This record gives sequence, structure tokens and C-alpha cells, in this order.
Amino acid sequence: RVVPRRGRRAKSMSISVARHGAAAFPIFSNAAKRNLRQLSASIPARHPRRHARAFSVKTRAEMEYDYDIFTIGGGSGGVRASRMSSQAGAKVGLVELPYSPISSATTGGLGGTCVIRGCVPKKLLVYGSAFESEFRDAVGFGWDHGDKMPEFSWERLIAAKNGEIERLNGIYGRLLDGAGVEKYEGAGRVTGPNSVEITDVDGNKKTITAKTILLAPGGRAWKPDIPGAELGITSDEALAFEHQPKRVVVIGGGYIAVEFAGIFQGLGSEVNIVYRADLPLRGFDQEVRETVATNLAARGTGVHAGANPVSVAKNDDGSLTLTLDNGTKIEADCVMWATGRVPNTDRPDLGLKEVGVELDSKGAVVVDEYSKTTVPSIYAVGDVTNRVNLTPVALMEGMAFKDTVVLGKPTKPDYENIPSAVFCQPPVATVGMTEEEAVAKGMTCDIYTSTFTPMKISLAGRVEKAFMKLIVDTATDKVVGAHMVGPDSAEIMQGIGIALKCGATKKQFDSTVGIHPSSAEEFVTMRTLTRTVGPKVAEKEAVGAKM
Repeated sequence: RVVPRRGRRAKSMSISVARHGAAAFPIFSNAAKRNLRQLSASIPARHPRRHARAFSVKTRAEMEYDYDIFTIGGGSGGVRASRMSSQAGAKVGLVELPYSPISSATTGGLGGTCVIRGCVPKKLLVYGSAFESEFRDAVGFGWDHGDKMPEFSWERLIAAKNGEIERLNGIYGRLLDGAGVEKYEGAGRVTGPNSVEITDVDGNKKTITAKTILLAPGGRAWKPDIPGAELGITSDEALAFEHQPKRVVVIGGGYIAVEFAGIFQGLGSEVNIVYRADLPLRGFDQEVRETVATNLAARGTGVHAGANPVSVAKNDDGSLTLTLDNGTKIEADCVMWATGRVPNTDRPDLGLKEVGVELDSKGAVVVDEYSKTTVPSIYAVGDVTNRVNLTPVALMEGMAFKDTVVLGKPTKPDYENIPSAVFCQPPVATVGMTEEEAVAKGMTCDIYTSTFTPMKISLAGRVEKAFMKLIVDTATDKVVGAHMVGPDSAEIMQGIGIALKCGATKKQFDSTVGIHPSSAEEFVTMRTLTRTVGPKVAEKEAVGAKM
């Protein structure tokens, strides 16, 4: 038995064995090596990131880099990729702009759009605005508030929201610290395949190097190029107003537009929404779109479909006048642009074109199926790639990046059957294909639909229907799409998403016992076929017409 000498040398020897293994010391006998392994097991591990390194031996070239991975952007995708990569063994650094509720070329913050000026604060305001209809519904359930609604304070809601996003911003910083990621505050600019220049808030510049650079700067709101566009605001400012605007016009028909229309309407503002299509939510199922349009109007929102903004002008009293291409003029205190988002590759300038990173016509970073750009040492995840711009997708891409780059297990993000929700009022949730997409892919499908009054408002005297839909491939009996408009739809659809991911069939849906009474049970009790659509139906109809 070999007993190492006490003191510093003994500790050094045992730590060396812990790091390199007893096999690295061939002068010891096998028995001695076993004893040393036992001794090394009792030595506390160093930082978990070091203990978990997937590649403990570096080449001389790799030793020349400051980091294994350096990330530009501290939003959902960047933080997840950085944390997980560090915990898997890589040395990781990350740069993000200073915190502010409103983004700019010089401000941002850990947590990114979702946490600071997107999903989280928006949902908080959705919750706040939903109480208005619930207070009114309560009368039908026996509550009496004397026809006087509770008083609402925009200022208190925004102050509470700001406190929450500041708390979450701090949590993101602590998560990075706990994972061993080194943080920098400032703007990052790629200056080479393996180098990033950081400009801090005081204008000081520093260049760091990394074996792999990860781009995750996200996206930002876009305004149209029309006269007076600068007089309007985006979702950033809408979530940070000091005082509530009394009259609001929302321009756009996407999920941000219908969500904010519902928020402002529910909180007592007079709201108009303008979109160029005949229905809102382009890309969603047609019947879902029709239901959302009906609900917007039923809740008191002025709907201007098939119209485009031409100009915005400021009036003498400080109000605004929006002119549409059909001649309509709408006066408002606030015009909100919800006309889409663009990849954030030039605010501030990331220097991508200069180093050979290809961008598409919209400014998005072009990547392959493993999130690698046209420069082999540079990867990109999240909204900056303009693939599927959802926070959970950015998280998934970040995890796939870690597996591919750090663990050496090439992993493609899986974009099939991604559930999503639109928090209009009532909300929309969906997973899988729309009816239109299924037909376009040449599938013949059975369509099951259900429209009903949710029990939650059955005594309220309010007319508002919930809508549910299943799309079933007739060739396989698999449910390939599920859609819902109604209370709690997002909570319900998350479970349906698991079912579709597992390839569930309509027979399996039908054999599932429902939870009663609930809206969710409708998905497992739809037995009556609404219609069958697709090529085979068209062929059969054509044959019948000839006969």
C-alpha cells in the first residue's frame, strides 16, 4: 500500500490523480493506483463546470483562446445555451447591453425581449385586463357590486410589472453566475471568426477570443416607412407607458396586435385595430381566425379589416390622426405599430457581413440545420435566425447547440408539432398543422369541430363561444392538428402537444376518459365528423360530377 506524505505534496498528488486519473502515473502498482483512486474520490470537486468538462485536454491552438464559447446576447436562447454549455464543461463568456424596459442600440438587459419587454410583462397585463370581463360576469353568479366597477390604476399595474421584470433580470444574472458564465455589460461586435470586440457603457473597447462564437441578439419591433411613423410606438413603449392612453389604434393583424388590442380594451381604453387582410392572425387556421375576429368585435374593439395605414399626423391638442388607404381617419392618443419584428443584426451593428456571415433579405442570420452560420466557428440561435420565433424554440435551439458543439453530439432542433398560444381574449392555442396546411401537403383529413358556450360564462349572460378543432389524417388515423379558442386554451394545448408529439391517433383520443365538467374534455369526446377535406375528396367529387 502506498501512503502519500502528508501536507501540500500529498494534497497536490491526490488532486492530480483526481484530475488526470491514476493511469497518468505509471510508476505506481495496480494496487497503489486503486488506493489513489479511492483517495481522489474523497477530494471535493472543483467548480462543477470544470468537473464536468467533456474535453479536459486542449491543443495548443485551443489554449490561445480566452473562451471555448462566447455569446452575444443575453436573452432566452443565449442564456440557456451559455448556462448549459458551461455546465457541460466549456469555458463560456457572454455580453449583453445594459438593462432598460425599452430596447435600443445601447440598451437591452439579461432576459431579453421575452422577460423584459415581451412574453412575461405582456402576460401580466393580459391577466390584469381580463378582470374587467370577470367583474361583469360575476353578477350572473350572484355577486353584486352595485353597478360600480372597481377602480383601476394603470400606474400601479406598471409599477408592479416593472418590479417583477427587474427581479427576473437579476435572476438571469445569478443563473449565469451560478453556472460559471463570465458576464460582460456592453455591445458585442464580431471582428473575426474567433474574435469579439466589446464596447462598454463608457465607450471602452476590449477584444476577446473564442473557439466558437454564438449569436443570440434576438429581434426588435419594426415600423413601416410612412409619413409620421415616428409618432407611433411599438410594444416596447406600450408596456412602459407612465399613463394609460384613452384612445389607442393598433396597426397589425398578428399575435402582438390582437393581444395588445385586448389588453388596452380590457383596461378601459377605446381601441381600434387595423389590419390589411380580411382576418387577423395570418398563418393560423381559418376557423380560428374567424373566431378571433368575431370576439374582437364582440368585446367592443373597432375592427378595420382590409385597410392599410397611409400617414400619422399630430394635432394641435397633442392627439394623433391616422389616415387609412380607404379614406378613413381615426383620432387617437396613441398609435401602436404591431407590424412585425426583424432580426436584430444591425442595432448595434454586429459586424457580420465583414467577417463573412451570410444574412438573408430580411437581415436574418442564415444557418444550417445545426445552427451553424456560413463561418464554421460562428453559430446562431433564436429570433436572429428567423426560423420559429418563439421563446421555447430558442431554448430548444440553445440545448441543441450545447449538444452539438460542447458534447460533440450533432443535434438538430426539432420543429415538428410546436405548440403555441396567442393571449388575445379569449386566448388561442394550437399545435400541429392547420386544415389549409394539411390539404396543401396532399393529405386527406377528417375534420372534427365543436363550438359551445364555456361553463365559466354560462350564467353571465355574455355571448362568447369557445371553438375546438381536430384534424385527422385519414390514411393513418393520426391527429395532425389541434386548435382551440377559449378560456385556458394554452394550459389545455400543452398536454395535447405531448399527445401529437407521441403520434396519438383519433382512436386513442376517443378512448381517453374526459375530465368532467371541463372544456378540455371536448377534445376526447368529439365523435361527429364535421367534414372530410383533401385530394381524395376532390377526386371523388369529380367522379360523381361526371356520373
